[in-house]
Amino acid sequence: MDTQLEKSHRTYPNLKEEKDKLSSRFQFCGHEMWITRDFSKNIGVAMLIWEPCRVLCRYFEKEKIIFTGKKVIELGAGTGMVGILAILLGGDVTLTDQPNVLSQIEYNVTSNIPSANLQFAKVSALSWGINHGQFPSDYDYILGSDIVYKSYEFNLLVNTLLHLSNHNTIIYLASKMRPSMGAIEFHEKLIPLYFNSEIVYRIAEKEINVYKITKIHVNPSSNFNQLFNHDFADTKPC
Repeated sequence: MDTQLEKSHRTYPNLKEEKDKLSSRFQFCGHEMWITRDFSKNIGVAMLIWEPCRVLCRYFEKEKIIFTGKKVIELGAGTGMVGILAILLGGDVTLTDQPNVLSQIEYNVTSNIPSANLQFAKVSALSWGINHGQFPSDYDYILGSDIVYKSYEFNLLVNTLLHLSNHNTIIYLASKMRPSMGAIEFHEKLIPLYFNSEIVYRIAEKEINVYKITKIHVNPSSNFNQLFNHDFADTKPC
């Protein structure tokens, strides 16, 4: 079970940074993590710890999932909590987000990962559908929590998942099923065009699903036009 305590005014390099940061304690899979949110930076929703992030960590704990010797990438890492847990569970993990979010992720990585294991952590900028080609396609796992809420980015996200994955890759996405933001359509209509998908964990009262997704054995070019012809409303998070 996850536990959380929050405290501000921890010891930081200077007083200004101290006032703009809030640290929260979490415990999953026997590992304690202090996750810090940096309110001094203009990073919007990336500075928050969304419930699907905690649900995905809880799923790893429930199923006793370990990542020892596995190559992992986290999309839209935000605070980096899911990717950090994957490192603590043995993974070689690349945590990705927009460039302005990376310093928050790096801070949390160095605060939670023993120096001897920092070689298994990499923090990189990844803009879906734009520079995904700079990343390999040999990941064992792709992780994402609460990254399905901007319908105008859905095609870019799917294109990125197609590139990063191979037929042995397991993708775990934890999503808040907000009807107004297209999560249901994304998981029930768009994802099945290219991937096998099943709900493996659900918190019904919070409308959060964890999906286990694997690539369908098809010729990508045969369905490529379907991806970019798929029309989604231009909705944004409220």
